[in-house]
Parts: sequence; structure tokens; C-alpha cells
Amino acid sequence: MTTADTPVAFAEARHPRSLGDGTFTATLRSEWSIGGHPHGGFITALLARTATSVLSGHNELGGDPLAVSAEFLRATELGPVLLRTELRKVGRRTTVVGVRLEQRGRSCVEAHVLLGRLPEQRATSAELPVLPAEPPANAITLADHLGDGVFRLAQDCEVRIDASTAGFLTGKKGRPAGSADPSSSLRMRLWARPRSADVDVYFALLAGDINPPVPFNLGRKGWSPTVQMTSYLRTTPAPGWMRIQVDCEAVYGNWFDSSATVLDSAGQLICQSRQLAITPGPA
Repeated sequence: MTTADTPVAFAEARHPRSLGDGTFTATLRSEWSIGGHPHGGFITALLARTATSVLSGHNELGGDPLAVSAEFLRATELGPVLLRTELRKVGRRTTVVGVRLEQRGRSCVEAHVLLGRLPEQRATSAELPVLPAEPPANAITLADHLGDGVFRLAQDCEVRIDASTAGFLTGKKGRPAGSADPSSSLRMRLWARPRSADVDVYFALLAGDINPPVPFNLGRKGWSPTVQMTSYLRTTPAPGWMRIQVDCEAVYGNWFDSSATVLDSAGQLICQSRQLAITPGPA
């Protein structure tokens, strides 16, 4: 029996419970949080899974998430949430489901989820980052530096980060030593996989937001809430490590962008996530 103190694996935690009238309930648990805040990538995966649950009785409709566009209106807290859904469009190729996450009677996250059929064939053309299939020798286990109490996702996820793209872990600011690329301080490379199951498209949504905020490398540490995030899913992932490259184009005042490209162990593009978020002021 699962209790409040029993860690819940990702596949179970992201699964909403239907109330039978188009509404669902779920619990934002501490093991899917960072620094005490529910993880944005987990919330995105929960919204997508809720939308696919709406179509569970319609086998003729494509039930794979293709895109999730979400506005984070208010900060969520750990605990129960209500998910209200609305079938916005039904088509032969795509279906759109609106999902609203509420907590304590207030709307916190509102999203539109595009559903259809994910392609099974490999991409005919793609320009993708070059990343090793497995973490390199210098990769750092993220929880070892951030701490299990902060990076709670480590309970069910292995996450490693390329040390040369994570100067903030050793107190460095700016681009890594020996790098001539001035943009390298605004890039991170990571590898992630769940401990309890194989990767899937919902874990890919989580992976698209699993990195520490890129402005950490500029000395701007602290809670960096997402305001808007859009994620595209491209195909079903192969088992193994997911490789992730995250780039920030610019930091303007307290605003920054973050773009994640998620590849599977076979080198296929699985997920693209882009978000606008808030960063603390300069240290």
C-alpha cells in the first residue's frame, strides 16, 4: 500500500485518477520536486498524460501527445490538485484537449495538448547536437552536488551533467576555462533515465526541463520559475539514457529563455522544449 511517505515511481505519479466527468485528481509529491517546488517538467508530463486519458475510450483517435503548450499562472505547491479537461477539437489527424490544473480553488497551470500519432520511422532529415550515447567520464551526478533534499527527482531518476558545462557546481562563473566560445556558459549537456522503468514520451517531457537553470552559470542562483513552456514530441524513444542539450539565447533583466533538445540512446530526436522563465538578479 502506498502511503504519503512511500516514494512513488514516475510512471505511477504522473497517472491522474479520473472522477468520471472529465475531471481528474493527482498529487504533486515531494519526490517530483526541486527545492521544495513541484517540478515543471513533471507537471508538463502530468498534463499530457491527463489529456491522453480523456481519449482512452476513443480508439479511433490518435492518443499520443505531440505538443504541450502551458502557461504557469501561479506557483503550485506539493499536495493534491484537480485537473479539468475540455475537448477543444476532434480531427482525423489531431485532437486538442485543454487541461487546467487547479489547487485550492485557483487555476495554477493552463495548457493545450495536441494529440495524434507519433511517427514510427526515423527522421528523413535532421540537424541535431552531437552528444555521446552515455555520460562521459567527467559527468557529475547532479544529486551529489545539489543534494537529495534539493534535487528530489534523484529518488527515481539518474541525472548526470557534463562538468565542463556546469561551472556553477564548483563556484565558477562565465564560460569554462579553455573555451573560446563566449556562449558556452549558456549551454548545458546532461544525461537522464528513470530508475524504475524504461524511458517513454512522458519521461522525455520531464527530461526537457530537468536541467538546472542555465543562468546558474552566470552566478544567478535561486528559484527560477517557468512562466511559459512549449514542448514538441517527435517519436517514441529507444530504451537507455536520454541525452539533453540545453541552450539559452539571452538573459534580459530577470528574464531568460531555455531550449532543450532531447535525444534517445539511438540518436533520435524525441523532444524539443522551449520556455520563458524568471531568474534572480545578479549575485
